[in-house]
Amino acid sequence: MYLILLSILAPILIGIYLLVRKEHSNRKYLLATAGIAFVLTDALVVAALATAYGTSFTLFPLTETLSIVFAIDEMSILFSSVTIIVFLCAGFFSFEYMNPDTKEQRYNRIYLNQETKEKRYYGFYLIVFGVLNALCFAGNLITFYLFFEILTLSSMPLVLHNGSHEAIMAALKYLFYSLCGAYMALFGIYFICQNSTTISFTAGGVLSGVAGSNTGLLLIVALVMILGFGVKAGMFPMHAWLPAAHPVAPAPASAVLSAVIVKAGVLAMIRVVYYIFGSAFLQGTWVQTAWLVLTLITVFMGSLLAYREPVLKKRLAYSTVSQLSYILFGLAAMSTETVTGSLLHVLAHGLIKATLFLCAGAIIYITGKTRVDELRGIGKEMPLTMWCYTIVSLGLIGIPPTGGFISKWYLAIGSLATDIPVFRWLGPVILLVSALLTAGYLLPLTILGFLPGADYDYEHLTKREPSLFMTIPILIMTVVSVLIGLFPTQLVDWIMNFVIRII
Repeated sequence: MYLILLSILAPILIGIYLLVRKEHSNRKYLLATAGIAFVLTDALVVAALATAYGTSFTLFPLTETLSIVFAIDEMSILFSSVTIIVFLCAGFFSFEYMNPDTKEQRYNRIYLNQETKEKRYYGFYLIVFGVLNALCFAGNLITFYLFFEILTLSSMPLVLHNGSHEAIMAALKYLFYSLCGAYMALFGIYFICQNSTTISFTAGGVLSGVAGSNTGLLLIVALVMILGFGVKAGMFPMHAWLPAAHPVAPAPASAVLSAVIVKAGVLAMIRVVYYIFGSAFLQGTWVQTAWLVLTLITVFMGSLLAYREPVLKKRLAYSTVSQLSYILFGLAAMSTETVTGSLLHVLAHGLIKATLFLCAGAIIYITGKTRVDELRGIGKEMPLTMWCYTIVSLGLIGIPPTGGFISKWYLAIGSLATDIPVFRWLGPVILLVSALLTAGYLLPLTILGFLPGADYDYEHLTKREPSLFMTIPILIMTVVSVLIGLFPTQLVDWIMNFVIRII
């Protein structure tokens, strides 16, 4: 119990301390405080997962029927694992990326003056870390919703960090979309409380078999909640905030936004569909069909928009829109194999996309260039960074032996094995087309970077990799993403065992 609370409160309290303390002339003090907070929080989360698995406790009651409850189950372990790896790596990457002393010398960023406000950045970064831990450990729907709302408010400052007009408008769009989605979810919570004796997360759902005459109404509620929580996950038609927010946020903030924060929407849909309504309640209904249609539209649309986007970080943002709906498609298909593929893709995509954004940040940090067509020969200048970019790009495309291949394999074979008319074959077709588009928008940078052509100025070539604070996090996540693909057996077996219990 205490470890769960400490893993939530420690980063939040340290983050608040950084926000309210006076500016310190010694930057090393700030970095030491943030670094200790990163490591301490990761240690607390790991200890909580190891000692408190399968337990739950009530922190305090809100009303006679609603309480703040925390619990740890398999889903908590999976999403917490992604969170601690990405936040730790992106956090240490920030130590160099947010450095005001070397930035002015190394790269020409448009919003340079505002983006060096490190105290504010690390403060909100740590608060978001703690809130995400609370989301992972939420034991009922009202606890999850409370921290889901706090996540939006605490992560918005990371989007508007540089203070430009573009950043402020992107943050307001993020806030508006997220609040609209959250209110749709709140609408559904009212009806769930009226039709169920509990809102605790229960494998298999709490509504299956008890809906009675309210089945039609609850199906509408289910779709509204899927759409509401789908806003955070960038699902069509409420996806527009995501490509607006990513390009203006600092690169490490974009990494955690794309790899972890948007997955709060994925976790929300898992909890609602599989732990509240129950897959048996939704299988074969028009809600499942509508959900499948929206996910496939998002997969194709996101890939196509990424293929046409010339700005690197915005291209990666559209890619996130597409790749998240791979996960949602597997969840909507509601078979053991597709849900297993979705959860594998939660892990694989989190590591891959965080690495891609950190690589983009390293490139921008060193060169000041943001467009793909400006980066001819970048592989000659930054070979280590570009090799990591290329390896994880292959994973996102779905090429073995990477983790992305394993997750997409289960999504495809699971879809083909279902008995859902049309979607059993349409799903794999759309996923394959999207994979080709993924190759089309990721690999040109590799080709342009390593094969710049005979007219490239090789004589004045200068290799200039970023510091170890930036390269080591990129290397760690690249290696882990490959290891998942090389040794997937135990991970797949563990995920499939608990997926069987929740479907």
